[in-house]
Amino acid sequence: MNILEQNSSMGSEKISKLMLRLSLPTIIAQVINVLYNIVDRMYVGHIPEVGADALTGLGVSAPLILIVSAFSMFVGGGGAPLAAIALGKNDKEEAEKILGTGTFILIFISIALTIGVLVFKEPLLYLFGASEVSFSYANDYTTIYLFGTIFVQFALGLNLFITCQGKTKIAMFSVLIGAITNIILDPILIYGCDMGVKGAAIATVFSQALSAAFVVTFLASKKSIIRIRLKYLKLNVNYAIKTISLGVSSFTMQVTESAILIVFNNGLLKYGGDIYVGAMTIMQSVMQLLTIPINGFTQGTQPIVSYNYGAQKYDRVKDTMKLSLKIIVGATTEYYVLVFFFPQLFARIFTPEPDLVNLVAKILPIFMGGMWLFGVQMTSQMFFVGTGQAGKSLFVALLRKVILLIPMAIILPNFFGVMGVFYSEPIADIISASISGCLLFYSLKKLKVYPDILK
Repeated sequence: MNILEQNSSMGSEKISKLMLRLSLPTIIAQVINVLYNIVDRMYVGHIPEVGADALTGLGVSAPLILIVSAFSMFVGGGGAPLAAIALGKNDKEEAEKILGTGTFILIFISIALTIGVLVFKEPLLYLFGASEVSFSYANDYTTIYLFGTIFVQFALGLNLFITCQGKTKIAMFSVLIGAITNIILDPILIYGCDMGVKGAAIATVFSQALSAAFVVTFLASKKSIIRIRLKYLKLNVNYAIKTISLGVSSFTMQVTESAILIVFNNGLLKYGGDIYVGAMTIMQSVMQLLTIPINGFTQGTQPIVSYNYGAQKYDRVKDTMKLSLKIIVGATTEYYVLVFFFPQLFARIFTPEPDLVNLVAKILPIFMGGMWLFGVQMTSQMFFVGTGQAGKSLFVALLRKVILLIPMAIILPNFFGVMGVFYSEPIADIISASISGCLLFYSLKKLKVYPDILK
């Protein structure tokens, strides 16, 4: 049985049915995955007496955590779509070479990141908005987390190579293992062993290690269509360049999130103080409750786009994108309605502090005012990555955060005080969604055979 036959459903099954089958597990996986940080924040935020300060410390460490996880997307975000395109062309060997090169890169990245960030950790945390009060909590969490860097890289980066095969249930299970472990260990280590923030970090590292072990074991087994093979576990310069070129947009999407948090935290600390940094930590978590499922949906849909693009079934690519837009925009609009009418409910999930709850309830509807359109940009990003269009995918990745959001988050507080930081988010969301949406519609209309990016 050849590869096309094994994956025949990707090229022939009804789009809506295929999308549901592949996307639902990835949505569940992404929702579960966010529990690593959200559960940590929930438990840490409720530590007696120091909960608010400890929660702020986790907010300060968030940029570094995002940077570490973002590097996995160089390989996962770039290599997995290339592997799916290769499978669509019925070239298993090429897909395995891409996987082998990606695994090699992740090992190198893990070593470099662990050493580099440990060396510069203290000045980075202060750069990211740490105060004398919050630094100790941020430092404790970050230090322990960094020793699990290789687990993060494998669990996140290699898991997408399972997804690209259409085996989204397996990919979901790998995340589920880690999340359940984290949920069990958090209260035991934080409260039972009285380890506080350190306990939350240890629980996260151990959980990621289990996820990574599962992913590597599966990709090395006969159950995987493409396997990690020792003969391909080396640096293939051609595939490395193609992987990183395409993955840079996914990397940028995540790493610029870190840059945004840095700008936000420093602006909020300057114009408002620690309570505003804590409020931003909560609002980012509320936003994740929306963006994470949407990310899951796009991750589940992207293999459909990549496979059919590789198989030159362009009508199926267009049908997939049209349906994706309808679903994502509908979901983001409904979520914003809930946030607008019930902001206090969302705030109380993360903190019992009345002042913090009231502050979040006041600002949250404004902060998320453009999220109902944000799905348009995420869909555009998915399409350009899925079809190997590195240049356009990078532009879309840079547009919202680097070109629009960061400059406005720096400039607007000069006119509106601390609220200027919060105004920047909805303005950037609406403008970027409008531009990326136009680019997507134009690209779909002109969809054609692009130069073979694998050669």
